[in-house]
Amino acid sequence: MNPRQQRLLDLREQLNRHNYNYYVLNSPEISDKEFDMKMKELEALEKEFPEMDDPYSPTRRVGSDISDKFEQALHIHPMLSLGNTYSIHEVDEWFSRVRTALEGERFDVVGEMKYDGTSISLIYEHGRLVRAVTRGDGERGDVVTENIKTIRSIPLELRGTGWPDFFEIRGEILMPWSEFDRLNKEREFNEEPLFANPRNAAAGTLKTLDSREVARRGLDAYFYYLLGPELPYDNHFDNMMAAREWGFKVSDIMTRLHSIEAVDEFINHWDTARRELPVATDGLVFKVDSLRQQLNLGFTAKSPRWAMAYKFPAERACTRLRFVSFEVGRMGIVTPVANLEPVLLSGTIVKRASLHNEDIIRNLDIHEEDMLYVEKGGEIIPKITGVDENGRLPGTKPVQFVSHCPACGTPLVRVEGEASWQCPNRFGCPPQIAGRVEHFVGRKMMNIDGVGEETAQQLYARGFVRNIADLYDLTADQLMTLEGFGPRSAERVLEGLEASKSVPYDRVVYALSIPFVGDTVAKKVAKAFPDIDRLMAASSAELAATKDIGPRIAESITAYFANPLNREIVERLRRAGLQMSAPEESEEGRTDLLGGKSFVISGTFTHHSRDEYKELIERNGGKNVSSISKKTDYVFAGENMGPAKREKAASLGIPVIDEPTFLSMIGTPLP
Repeated sequence: MNPRQQRLLDLREQLNRHNYNYYVLNSPEISDKEFDMKMKELEALEKEFPEMDDPYSPTRRVGSDISDKFEQALHIHPMLSLGNTYSIHEVDEWFSRVRTALEGERFDVVGEMKYDGTSISLIYEHGRLVRAVTRGDGERGDVVTENIKTIRSIPLELRGTGWPDFFEIRGEILMPWSEFDRLNKEREFNEEPLFANPRNAAAGTLKTLDSREVARRGLDAYFYYLLGPELPYDNHFDNMMAAREWGFKVSDIMTRLHSIEAVDEFINHWDTARRELPVATDGLVFKVDSLRQQLNLGFTAKSPRWAMAYKFPAERACTRLRFVSFEVGRMGIVTPVANLEPVLLSGTIVKRASLHNEDIIRNLDIHEEDMLYVEKGGEIIPKITGVDENGRLPGTKPVQFVSHCPACGTPLVRVEGEASWQCPNRFGCPPQIAGRVEHFVGRKMMNIDGVGEETAQQLYARGFVRNIADLYDLTADQLMTLEGFGPRSAERVLEGLEASKSVPYDRVVYALSIPFVGDTVAKKVAKAFPDIDRLMAASSAELAATKDIGPRIAESITAYFANPLNREIVERLRRAGLQMSAPEESEEGRTDLLGGKSFVISGTFTHHSRDEYKELIERNGGKNVSSISKKTDYVFAGENMGPAKREKAASLGIPVIDEPTFLSMIGTPLP
């Protein structure tokens, strides 16, 4: 595996972690822009290495805000994220791609504000609100109907006439700046933690179990999309204007745009004018107006092709560096953190910002007590982007990276091929041990409720837990000696430990904290080596022969299991009852009706989008190809197929089929 392929795997693990931190914990580690840049880099690498395709890649899914405190419900239609950019040029490129995909057909674009809140889906039946569901992971979310009913700008019963008997409307739940300021002043007075920004405040409020408290916090809502089988109009703009007549708050900013020039003017205007709005925003959204054209443009794995988000440039402040601290993670990586003189940026007070590694400190040439530039757009986590050398104090020295672990004093070692320094004392460094415990109990791993960072540190400090296997020897008496623990909280941890024994094998592999083995790699490893004994016995060569498991990961896995202490931990976990093998895989839902036949899809369709038809082809054993050749078996033609393609198919004697013919080939009736 070359360095770029390894970078691809590393990015997948990083982005999966950041998704969880953002949507579940409401505690992101990086800015929106940095996340977006990582996602774009991953998308480019996946195009460069198609053989490393992974259905569990972060590029194929959205994050999640699902909570175990609420009932969950499936979305009727997935709530996907939008492709986004910080460049007007890339918006123009998207506009051009739409024009090309529609094969010259005229189209309009609707420009609207991208509000910085938390997404919601509302279902109305016979003019009444019946269900409200958060975005969640895009497929399902939390049912928060009672809380939504307290928001005065959301109609419980519709006004006017003409609304369908059944429809879904999507919008953004927001906390206005005035309410945000009032709430934080109140929390400061009561010595409660402040909300970082209005988005966090809105998301946290919506998950409050007491609907009376939700009503008191003054939430608002703007709506941006209507779905249903019998909408009043065949275009997005008129449907939203109708929704406004029914009582929904639809932004006056929403505008039809007829050209690239109009799109650019819209961006330039609102980049400044947005500052006068009463709610937080972080960009603009552009959507193809025609619903038929939206259908034909279809979707990528994670976002619609008919929409694009433009993010506003980040805001910047300058403040003085107080000192740099060095923090140790569960893998022993030492991260420098800039501790700053407090500065107001994008509505929040910034006191700390990660410097990530030694190279960033050196490249920015950071000196003691320097004036540092801090950026933060719509994101929560600030980023150090530069130094104001004019503000440098005389005689100050460059910041030096530590040579020894700040926690245990062990000499640090440079991670090969990276800018990181690592503490090698894996089994004796307190923050590493506590970090692995915290990782092990996490939601995507063993999902053991009641054991967070503070509890993990207490368990280590008391000598109760020196490795993850010790968790299964804990007693209620031990737990109740911890700060903040009583009988019920101790019982909850023990119940979580018992429940974790049914967690699937692949998540157990992920929970072990094997270096370079994130959740995606763990799934692949578990599939290739479906029980722990085979995995522990596998050689580096056998592991490296597995798809997407390169030499670096292979060597890391073999090194992990070569350590007797790790093997002992695994055996103790096995005796505790954890799942150490995978169930047999099912191929349900797949057929061979198309038996390797190749298809070229062209034109626009009535019953399904192009992407849906491509999926149906592959699900039934066929394959999609981009251009017509002698090896093509069928041209699947919709309306407006170009005459050149039809002529080429005829010249090569390739059958041209329509929608009814294709659906009959796979035994599917017309919708």
